[in-house]
Amino acid sequence: MTCDDVRTALSARLDGEDPQAAPAVLDAHTARCPGCRAWLARAEQVTRLARVRAVAVPDLTASVLAAVAADPVTARRVPEATRRARRQVLRVAVAVAAVAQLSIALPVLLAGLDVTVDPHTSREMASFDVALAVGFALAAWRPERARAFVPVALVLAVCLAGTSAVDIANSTTALVHEVGHLAAVVQAGLLWALGRVGGESGSPVSTSLRARHG
Repeated sequence: MTCDDVRTALSARLDGEDPQAAPAVLDAHTARCPGCRAWLARAEQVTRLARVRAVAVPDLTASVLAAVAADPVTARRVPEATRRARRQVLRVAVAVAAVAQLSIALPVLLAGLDVTVDPHTSREMASFDVALAVGFALAAWRPERARAFVPVALVLAVCLAGTSAVDIANSTTALVHEVGHLAAVVQAGLLWALGRVGGESGSPVSTSLRARHG
């Protein structure tokens, strides 16, 4: 073997590769060849330095964070998560309002428990309340359809508030008797808020549109 062959084999052995030569042959050659022995010493030193030397790793935190902030998909995740949480809270609130309205209207509708008006009128009012409660329940179940119920809820709230104000001004009723109508105003506000966030990020239509145009 020539010195070049031996040095190639020694280099492979230092790198953990197959030297393609017997170790005894390589050791015998370096023992009698001063040039290859000196080359091997330098190679071993370089190998040791390369293995133990600390590598300086640049701090890429700022650039990574800037890239994440610049990514429109990543940037939308936090607002979308906030909207989803807000929508979930509003769904629960609207559902609770629907259950409360049903719990008040059903006894009147089924048993005529309202003694403030005649049974026929009380059942008619209870029927309207049940229908409205069902609408609220559907809006809580499918928030992307809440906007369809908003006009009904808003008109009802405005009419109840207006007539209550007129009746109180004419002394035909007391304020304490009209406080219950505040529930209709609150329900309308909840439904309006749910209608605004119901279709922004959670509906199948908006999701498919973003996927089509994204």
